[in-house]
Amino acid sequence: MIHRVMAHAGHMVPLILGMLVCVALAVAVVGMVAIPARRQGRDLLTPKGEEVVAMVREKTGSAVETAMEKTGDAMSAARDKVADVTSPKGD
Repeated sequence: MIHRVMAHAGHMVPLILGMLVCVALAVAVVGMVAIPARRQGRDLLTPKGEEVVAMVREKTGSAVETAMEKTGDAMSAARDKVADVTSPKGD
């Protein structure tokens, strides 16, 4: 059983290293293209791309606010319950 796990892990290491190399190459290419373009004052995104980014930011912000509203009461109740359980019994 342990030999199977070790053999499986041995196959995963080259896969993970390969993915890391791919990500590093992608970052290098983007850096070589985007950084000089930005320094020259050119926009990185088209006007449509800017609209998409703005829309995603709006939706993400509202989703986070909604989640905080919905879980706020549950979080405070859980905090109170943990405080009750962990507080010394003499209080």
